[in-house]
Amino acid sequence: MSEVTELTRELTATASHADETAAGDRIEDWLRHHTRASVERDEHGNVIARRGEGQESLAFVGHHDVVPPDESQVDPDGTYLVEERDGRLYGRGSADMKGSLAAAMLAFREAALGTEGELIFVSYVGEESGGVGVRGAIEDGFVPDYAVVGEGSTNYSGSDVTDVAVTHKGRRGSTLYIDGQAAHASEPEAGENAIYRASDAIGRIRELEAPETAVLGNRVTGSIVVTEIEGGSAWNVVPEGCTVTLDERTVPGERALLEPVEELPGVAWGIDQDLPPMACEEPAFGRLVGEAADAAQSGSPAQVVKPHATDAGWLAEAGTTCVVCGASEPGEAHTANESVSLSVLKRCERLYREVAERFSNTEL
Repeated sequence: MSEVTELTRELTATASHADETAAGDRIEDWLRHHTRASVERDEHGNVIARRGEGQESLAFVGHHDVVPPDESQVDPDGTYLVEERDGRLYGRGSADMKGSLAAAMLAFREAALGTEGELIFVSYVGEESGGVGVRGAIEDGFVPDYAVVGEGSTNYSGSDVTDVAVTHKGRRGSTLYIDGQAAHASEPEAGENAIYRASDAIGRIRELEAPETAVLGNRVTGSIVVTEIEGGSAWNVVPEGCTVTLDERTVPGERALLEPVEELPGVAWGIDQDLPPMACEEPAFGRLVGEAADAAQSGSPAQVVKPHATDAGWLAEAGTTCVVCGASEPGEAHTANESVSLSVLKRCERLYREVAERFSNTEL
């Protein structure tokens, strides 16, 4: 069994959906015993290791929390089930994202560093809960200059290729609160139907243009969708209240103009979640990672757009130049059959090591 397979298996078997402590302990212990790096566990539970010197820093970024497992992915004792078959490792968190974490840990240890930069490994807590760990670290002043975030970028441009995502969308989740006036349904004119008012608001939303932009020549198009509507209390009562849930995929620098919807009678708007998008602001860093990806595999990687928000959005907002590059493929994360390719894990280990060595020998 290869070292990256063994380490991925160990990390994947460690439960980390309700409490990330044990997974963080395992990562911290491995770094302390298998590297000569400076290792710390911050007050949020993030694991951070550093090696090398230089004025600029490059971070390999991941997270060790996972979404709750399917019941088929857990042993009666609470341990996550891990199974290897057909060249893949199955288990909760194998793709999102303990496989890429393992690859980054090994690359962090093995990279032959030059003198131009510091290499950092960081595994955050709470990524699945809105970036709790990364936001806490940023508030504490931990903002690397550059970062490769190991979320999935494999098989985006074609089969059996690990691409480099130079941008990703964000997510703004919000709710419209619509007030009306209750009345008996036999006398609807005596009230104000909140659902009718909601219909007017939805009509305005459907007329909005989706935000779009371009990042390093890649077109990024957002969206805004009504996903839930709830209102009414009885079949014979004009509803006095209604709520409408919106899912907006944001793009760097652009948002849908939702504010005018509040000008409609009885309509108020509240933001529930706002995960920022990411754009790589430095073409030279995008090229460096792309060249490393090309050197690490036989396929031809491309610069791509990732549709999902990641911790890269928080880092980019704080000033870190980011790309996303990792083993997970579309459709693997958060599923009952979640798995990761073992050959792609080895590829990512080579890729990350290549990035580190190029970065530490290059003045961007």
